[in-house]
Amino acid sequence: MREWHRPLLLVAAATAPFVVVSLAGMLLDGRVLVGAPIWFKPFKFAVSIVIYAVTWAWLYAYLPRNRAVRWSTTIIAAMLAIEYLVILWQVARGRQSHFNVATVLDAALWATMATSIVVLWIANLVVAGYLLGRKVGGPSLTWGVRAGAVISLFGAAVAFMMTRPTAAQRASFSDGTFAGLIGGHSVGVVDGGPIMPVTGWSTTGGDLRIAHFVGLHALQGLPLVAVLLALLAGRVALLRAEAVRTRLVVVASAGYAALTLLSLWQALRGQPLTSPDGLTVVATGLLVVLVVAAAVAVLVTSRRGSQRSPETTG
Repeated sequence: MREWHRPLLLVAAATAPFVVVSLAGMLLDGRVLVGAPIWFKPFKFAVSIVIYAVTWAWLYAYLPRNRAVRWSTTIIAAMLAIEYLVILWQVARGRQSHFNVATVLDAALWATMATSIVVLWIANLVVAGYLLGRKVGGPSLTWGVRAGAVISLFGAAVAFMMTRPTAAQRASFSDGTFAGLIGGHSVGVVDGGPIMPVTGWSTTGGDLRIAHFVGLHALQGLPLVAVLLALLAGRVALLRAEAVRTRLVVVASAGYAALTLLSLWQALRGQPLTSPDGLTVVATGLLVVLVVAAAVAVLVTSRRGSQRSPETTG
């Protein structure tokens, strides 16, 4: 029996209760920070960390048991824990956790979090490198995991773009109006404006968190596509061939990667997800058409191949 990674499972188990705690906080604590309920960020991060930690705990079972893998996966667990502890600490103080350098303590906590994020990404790079050479179940699931790991690394790297000072912040360094923040997730507007419900993404400007979220969770989304196709194979004859499901996963992976890039492109142009311009609409439509056409081509080719096979064997 394959063994899952215990430190990552421990982090997931320790973080999971804070999903409920944060929900209670949003109901009982009326404080608002950066335009959102103060407990909204701990809630989102708790959900994300639990999903992410459990995913890597599972994938660890398929990785070689060498020192690099053991250390890297344990580092992932430790960095996730550090990042979340800083978020909770700042919420308790009523302070912004990300990008906040207003005081010595704020700057030290943000530096700790920023360092943990960089170390986390490097550790992910190491284990993803090993994962690319391993089999995880059948070919379709293996390719879903491999593509998910690569896209997830890109999505995580989008966070580094948020740490750059904005033009307004750079100007404030010299004119004496510096407000204690370096970086931000919004493009074209200041963080803290009108936001979408549930996600908290900006409705007035670009938001880098969209591409970060979409890319990061490819590690769950694409393996899930492979699992769903395998479940459908019992009812859909064309999906019973592993090769067909694998090709469909490859198509889904290419579409997912393009969607991640598209969401980043839209955000960098200062455009909210809820108000795409004509160019974004056309690009999105073209992407949908290409993905659907590729999937149909895979199924049609498979059907023709299955129809020829009896004649060939006869």
